[in-house]
Amino acid sequence: MREQIIHKSAELFLSLGFKSVTMDDIASEMGISKKTIYVHFENKTKLVEAVTFTLFSNICDGIDCICNASHNPIEELYDIKMYVMNYLKNEKTSPQFQLKKYYPKIYQILHLKQFEKMHESVKESIQKGVDTELFRSNINVDFISRMYFNGMTGIKDDTIFPKEKYTMEYLMESYLEYHLRAIVTTKGMTVLNNFINKNQS
Repeated sequence: MREQIIHKSAELFLSLGFKSVTMDDIASEMGISKKTIYVHFENKTKLVEAVTFTLFSNICDGIDCICNASHNPIEELYDIKMYVMNYLKNEKTSPQFQLKKYYPKIYQILHLKQFEKMHESVKESIQKGVDTELFRSNINVDFISRMYFNGMTGIKDDTIFPKEKYTMEYLMESYLEYHLRAIVTTKGMTVLNNFINKNQS
């Protein structure tokens, strides 16, 4: 039952937001009593925490699978972007910024976990690109991976990139291309252009 509550709550939080979904809403959607939820979760904050870290863990597992199966670091980053977009396809609110506003402690822990995960995997990916001569050999791999995380986090800020003007898909696509064009070699540019021409209209 605990896993079912987490699963349904995740759906509701992603589509309606952390703030607006109540324990009553979750109980009603699941056809169970609110007491049943409280057997597994002491309060809404504990439920939000469980949902947040379950989603994060699931996304990490998917990213690991992509990294293990990737052909090259350019396609790898695009595959990860598509995976994350599909995973969060029901995201109609800005869950990370709602988390930051209403559950700042959970947000801080998540932000650190996201940084540690992305920093590690992006560093490996960039180094792979350098080793295969797709990325320039004179780049600072550690610095670039930190900048990438900072940029990917920054594009989710509604105040800078309002939803009415930019879709999340456009922002992720554009930022990824911006990032790659800054670090590719001539060989890497050919791979990138071929990939973009083949996969985008």
